[in-house]
Amino acid sequence: MTVQEQFDAAVARSKELTKRPSNEELLRLYALFKQATEGDVAGERPGGFDFKGIAKYDAWAELKGKSKEQSMQDYITLMEQLYQQYA
Repeated sequence: MTVQEQFDAAVARSKELTKRPSNEELLRLYALFKQATEGDVAGERPGGFDFKGIAKYDAWAELKGKSKEQSMQDYITLMEQLYQQYA
Protein backbone atom coordinates (compact mmCIF):
# COMPACT_ATOMS: atom_id res chain seq x y z
CA MET A 1 0.00 0.00 0.00
CA THR A 2 1.44 3.37 -0.99
CA VAL A 3 1.63 6.32 1.39
CA GLN A 4 -1.10 8.02 -0.68
CA GLU A 5 -3.38 4.99 -0.27
CA GLN A 6 -2.68 4.83 3.47
CA PHE A 7 -3.38 8.57 3.72
CA ASP A 8 -6.67 8.24 1.83
CA ALA A 9 -7.68 5.38 4.14
CA ALA A 10 -6.78 7.46 7.22
CA VAL A 11 -8.86 10.39 5.92
CA ALA A 12 -11.82 8.05 5.41
CA ARG A 13 -11.25 6.60 8.88
CA SER A 14 -11.37 10.09 10.43
CA LYS A 15 -15.09 10.15 9.63
CA GLU A 16 -15.62 6.95 11.67
CA LEU A 17 -14.63 8.41 15.04
CA THR A 18 -17.49 8.13 17.52
CA LYS A 19 -16.13 10.77 19.92
CA ARG A 20 -14.80 14.21 19.07
CA PRO A 21 -11.04 14.64 19.47
CA SER A 22 -9.75 17.69 21.36
CA ASN A 23 -9.49 21.02 19.56
CA GLU A 24 -5.70 20.66 19.59
CA GLU A 25 -5.92 17.23 17.95
CA LEU A 26 -8.41 18.49 15.38
CA LEU A 27 -6.17 21.44 14.53
CA ARG A 28 -3.20 19.10 14.10
CA LEU A 29 -5.23 16.84 11.77
CA TYR A 30 -6.43 19.86 9.79
CA ALA A 31 -2.92 21.28 9.41
CA LEU A 32 -1.38 17.96 8.39
CA PHE A 33 -4.21 17.36 5.89
CA LYS A 34 -3.78 20.80 4.32
CA GLN A 35 0.03 20.47 4.19
CA ALA A 36 -0.28 17.01 2.62
CA THR A 37 -2.86 18.05 0.03
CA GLU A 38 -1.96 21.67 -0.76
CA GLY A 39 1.58 22.27 0.49
CA ASP A 40 2.66 25.39 2.37
CA VAL A 41 0.01 27.79 3.61
CA ALA A 42 -0.83 30.62 1.22
CA GLY A 43 -2.84 33.80 1.48
CA GLU A 44 -3.19 36.25 4.30
CA ARG A 45 -3.72 35.31 7.93
CA PRO A 46 -7.33 35.96 8.98
CA GLY A 47 -7.79 38.92 11.26
CA GLY A 48 -10.28 40.46 13.62
CA PHE A 49 -12.46 38.09 15.59
CA ASP A 50 -12.06 35.07 13.29
CA PHE A 51 -10.40 33.09 16.07
CA LYS A 52 -11.13 29.73 14.46
CA GLY A 53 -9.68 30.88 11.14
CA ILE A 54 -6.60 32.30 12.86
CA ALA A 55 -6.01 29.05 14.79
CA LYS A 56 -6.34 26.96 11.63
CA TYR A 57 -4.05 29.27 9.66
CA ASP A 58 -1.41 29.28 12.41
CA ALA A 59 -1.52 25.50 12.83
CA TRP A 60 -1.00 25.05 9.08
CA ALA A 61 1.70 27.75 8.93
CA GLU A 62 3.71 25.88 11.61
CA LEU A 63 4.21 23.05 9.10
CA LYS A 64 5.74 25.28 6.42
CA GLY A 65 8.46 23.42 4.56
CA LYS A 66 7.31 19.94 5.62
CA SER A 67 7.06 17.61 2.62
CA LYS A 68 3.72 16.30 1.44
CA GLU A 69 4.91 12.73 2.02
CA GLN A 70 6.00 13.44 5.60
CA SER A 71 2.75 15.29 6.27
CA MET A 72 0.80 12.29 4.98
CA GLN A 73 2.82 9.94 7.18
CA ASP A 74 2.32 12.15 10.25
CA TYR A 75 -1.43 12.33 9.52
CA ILE A 76 -1.61 8.53 9.24
CA THR A 77 0.24 8.09 12.55
CA LEU A 78 -1.92 10.64 14.37
CA MET A 79 -5.11 9.15 12.94
CA GLU A 80 -4.08 5.68 14.16
CA GLN A 81 -3.62 7.06 17.67
CA LEU A 82 -6.94 8.94 17.59
CA TYR A 83 -8.79 5.94 16.20
CA GLN A 84 -7.64 3.85 19.15
CA GLN A 85 -8.83 6.56 21.58
CA TYR A 86 -12.05 7.75 19.97
CA ALA A 87 -13.47 4.91 17.85
